[in-house]
Amino acid sequence: MSSRFGDDILSIEDFRGDRSYHIKPGALFEICQTLFEDDTFDVKFLADITSVDWYDHEDAAAGRFEVVYNFYMLSHTYRFFIKVRLDESNPRIASLTPIYAAANWLEREVYDLMGIEFEGHPELTKILTADDLEGFPLRRDFPLTYEVPQFSFNKDDPPEVIK
Repeated sequence: MSSRFGDDILSIEDFRGDRSYHIKPGALFEICQTLFEDDTFDVKFLADITSVDWYDHEDAAAGRFEVVYNFYMLSHTYRFFIKVRLDESNPRIASLTPIYAAANWLEREVYDLMGIEFEGHPELTKILTADDLEGFPLRRDFPLTYEVPQFSFNKDDPPEVIK
């Protein structure tokens, strides 16, 4: 893979038998489309998308947010990861929904909890948090709360304080 995509791959990391490719954000869609369409790679299964917030960490210099794509090559029974670092000022990346249908809900989850926007996503809306919640709860600078969230089933109850 590294010989095929050259300069778009920033580094390769092996950890406990798993390989991770750190790539440039602008190359994500093209690389994933090639992996999906080229039978040499045969990457048809996007297992997961998650993210990491490097806030207040020495690794934040490479980009505060990291989006991690977990791929699986079914014909080769091989798992690998593609990792993309995004700047805090503009956490945006191309959506993979035109290639992988599974990316739809996975990207919405990352958007809802971390605030990373996926350009070209067909319906980038919240799926886990309350609609009126401001902010993104998995960001490390999200303020901690001790009040029980009000959802539709308990919206008329007075707020409780957790002790």
